[in-house]
Amino acid sequence: MSEKLLPLSQEKLAAVAAEYDTPFHLYVEKDIRVNARRLNAAFAWAPSFKEYFAVKALPNPYILKILVEEGFGADCSSMAELVISEAVGLRGDDICFTSNDTPICEYTKALELGAVLNLDDITHINFIEQGAQLPQTISFRYNPGSLRGGGNTIIGYPEEAKYGLTREHLFSAIRQCQAKGVKHFGLHTMIVSNELNGDYFVDTAKMMFELAVEIKQKLNIAIEFINLGGGIGIPYQPQEESVNLEKIGEGIRQAYQQILVAAGLDAVKLCIESGRMITGPYGYLVTKVLHRKDTYKHYIGVDACMADLMRPALYGAYHHITVVGKDQQTADHLYDITGSLCENNDKFAVNRQLPQIDIGDLLVIHDTGAHGHAMGFNYNGKLRSKELLLKENGVIQLIRRAETLADYFATLDFPGVK
Repeated sequence: MSEKLLPLSQEKLAAVAAEYDTPFHLYVEKDIRVNARRLNAAFAWAPSFKEYFAVKALPNPYILKILVEEGFGADCSSMAELVISEAVGLRGDDICFTSNDTPICEYTKALELGAVLNLDDITHINFIEQGAQLPQTISFRYNPGSLRGGGNTIIGYPEEAKYGLTREHLFSAIRQCQAKGVKHFGLHTMIVSNELNGDYFVDTAKMMFELAVEIKQKLNIAIEFINLGGGIGIPYQPQEESVNLEKIGEGIRQAYQQILVAAGLDAVKLCIESGRMITGPYGYLVTKVLHRKDTYKHYIGVDACMADLMRPALYGAYHHITVVGKDQQTADHLYDITGSLCENNDKFAVNRQLPQIDIGDLLVIHDTGAHGHAMGFNYNGKLRSKELLLKENGVIQLIRRAETLADYFATLDFPGVK
């Protein structure tokens, strides 16, 4: 069971809501740091272990700076994510740039920073050569297709996903790059998202370790680093259990010894790129009840909307909701919790049993510290909310202001629109 606790007392939350106005995302520094240290400890056995935080999960430099202080690097896949990483002082192999239908200007920026290029397709080799220059180090993203079961609605089944090279393309790509002067090679995979079964990650590690051994045997090339990707899930629902990081770390350690070390590959650097698991449980969307509507169903309208958290609408995802000050009351009312977009799926919860909700109540939507604010958008002209950080000393810091109409209209040049 995962207990869904509030980040602050009822009184403190009310005071923060009064000072900063709702809606806002609130992140808890202490919990993020503790979790980061736990992950590092679980893989402390691995040579030169590096966690590349998936910046897309929470692209805020204040958060990334905290994680850099805990020894993390950055996993990037866009220009903005590279710029954020550069701003917090990351360079070289502390950045992994995973391409995905990427324009040459973004490759050029990654190369300027000395980032590790993790290529998504064999055709990207010539694409980079034509527009820039191949670096000395290249990683390739492997898609095992039907050789590896799993997948879900978030990332898709491996054989149906747009990501990665086939086995045939992978071996051919490594040969091509070696012929073109590339000296150092890495492997990467990412075939599942929000997975709570820890055995899945151990099995994926075994697959990648065996692949590295085969490459050594067939191509006489020693893979120098293996990035096992991310995908470690979090318990969005209270009845779910957190993933046992220590068990995963030990399982992968055993596989490393049995497969890589036994084949003489005992210096392979191990990397992962968790995002959701690092910050997800330590973010909260705080919103205020504006309306109550009783028609064919009972609707509670809040001042947040899908622009602030789209996972429930996009995936039908569950996010736990606490009615502040009423968490000890009986959940004997059935509600849909809705936002203000002109979309019927703009709902944070459907047919959710909650205590009686009144206009003016504060609701806390849990586990929004990853793929929450980051997935915001401006449909209907909605403006994305602010982000706050609860620092270790108890101080609340504004780390991103809310968008304004001036922001929304900034790219327009039309009289009277400003």
